[in-house]
Amino acid sequence: MNYLVAVLSDRSQAEAAYSALAKEGLPSNQINVLGEGYKSADEYGLINPNVAASKETKRELYWLMSFGFVAGFAFNWLTSIQLLPIAPIGNHIIGGIFGAAAGVLGAYLSGRTIGLTIGSGDALPYRNRLNAGKYLIIVEGTDELTRQATRILRQFEPENIQGYTEPMGA
Repeated sequence: MNYLVAVLSDRSQAEAAYSALAKEGLPSNQINVLGEGYKSADEYGLINPNVAASKETKRELYWLMSFGFVAGFAFNWLTSIQLLPIAPIGNHIIGGIFGAAAGVLGAYLSGRTIGLTIGSGDALPYRNRLNAGKYLIIVEGTDELTRQATRILRQFEPENIQGYTEPMGA
């Protein structure tokens, strides 16, 4: 499946572009308009960067918390730092808990950063444009259909026009 995303500056331009696409015979069920008064990014299914960030954080949490515990335990065992006046194994376990806490913090910080910047792909810039009052026209279909839509939409001088191809097996 191919996608074409055009960013238009105002509602009248988006409506004129939609009408031109329909007039040229493009199926209306393959044309989506996003913006105020039309579909929202969530209704269309545009990836929410916060969801991607949460997913990345959870994925990293299991590894970094476990690794942090082992690293904290090993560090305390190697240095023999006495955290509390208890048996040495208790100090090693406390060191492991501190290491696990550091792993949780690392998972949160790096997971949020990676999820927000990389995990959402181009969805974040498109959401920002929608929040700024712009409109998106998204055409889904064959390569030939998206080429025809590109030719039509270029007449409206969109701020941005970008084509995407869905990976096989997705």
